[in-house]
Amino acid sequence: MQVQRVAVGQFRRFEQGQWSPASGINLLVGDNGIGKTSYLEALHLISYGRSFRGRVRDGLIRQGQAALEVFVHWSEQTGQGIEHRGGLRHAGQDWTARLDGEDVAQLGQLCAALAVVTFEPGSHILISGGSEPRRRFLDWGLFHVEPGFTPLWRRYSRALKQRNALLKQGASRHALAAWDQELAQVGEPLTAARTQYLSRMQDKLVPLAATLAPGLEVRGLDFHPGWRRQEMPLADALLLAQERDRQQGFTSVGPHRADWTVLYSALSGREVLSRGQAKLTALACLLAQAADFAQERGQWPVLCLDDLGSELDRHHQGRILDFLQATQAQVLVTATEVPPAFVGRPVSVFHVEHDGEVLPGGGTTGEGGAGHAGIIGA
Repeated sequence: MQVQRVAVGQFRRFEQGQWSPASGINLLVGDNGIGKTSYLEALHLISYGRSFRGRVRDGLIRQGQAALEVFVHWSEQTGQGIEHRGGLRHAGQDWTARLDGEDVAQLGQLCAALAVVTFEPGSHILISGGSEPRRRFLDWGLFHVEPGFTPLWRRYSRALKQRNALLKQGASRHALAAWDQELAQVGEPLTAARTQYLSRMQDKLVPLAATLAPGLEVRGLDFHPGWRRQEMPLADALLLAQERDRQQGFTSVGPHRADWTVLYSALSGREVLSRGQAKLTALACLLAQAADFAQERGQWPVLCLDDLGSELDRHHQGRILDFLQATQAQVLVTATEVPPAFVGRPVSVFHVEHDGEVLPGGGTTGEGGAGHAGIIGA
């Protein structure tokens, strides 16, 4: 996938702003606080329905304004050159959206159309944080590459919500039985899909991590389905946990408690990782996920790397850029200045101005902010 143009209105500090990145690797530079991350954040918002820096109502809308707007024009690189246009107006609670000239009833329709993989300063929580980001990681991948997964996930979520509501009301075992059956019927295939997906991730992650960050010595992934699956089916686990669940008021076992762990040859677990090691592992996982998307869908998602120069050292940046240059992915990177690892590489460079205007610069030329790849420092 390739973004032709992203435009924002009333977004963070910008009244209006737009950027037309080039194919290949793009570097968006500017002073701290000038708003360069906002362009990546806008793409993330239209692809995930949320920002990677908090809720829409918590500072994403420009101060004093009622709503923000994002418009993206992109094309699919599948040989047919299909083009799409998506727009989102978000007021913090209410939203309206359009995709290719049609109103969007569910935000998931817009999210399914444009795939964006984002690495940003908070991405280390994928490895060092709680289990929720890791479940989202699994489900995002399945959402995009397994058409039958989303109906399963929605069905399971509805059943879980109903069962938890009954538990809070102190419902009887008889009242819970129907929802136990529904959770078990849907939870088993949902977990099977996650297990298969994580196995594919492992096949891609281990060699990729060895190339990008050999010092990590990543040797695999370990999946925790949310109950003792090897010992019993989900139906039995729910039955055994019923009394405890009634006392606590929530469902304590099932796919909603799933998790996964990265295994290292020389490290015992995430608790001993440095912040830098967690970031490297997270980036390797995200790039493995992007590679799986490319294999399954025949095109790369858009890769957004926020503040890469301050997040990783020069040597790791170089390995990552070597990998990215060998792909067909469109890569959008932000930095306060051109990082040393980018010098001598074919990269399109753009500068963000205070008013949100994006100008070509560095090693590129072009009109209207489009630019084309040049060799930085050549």
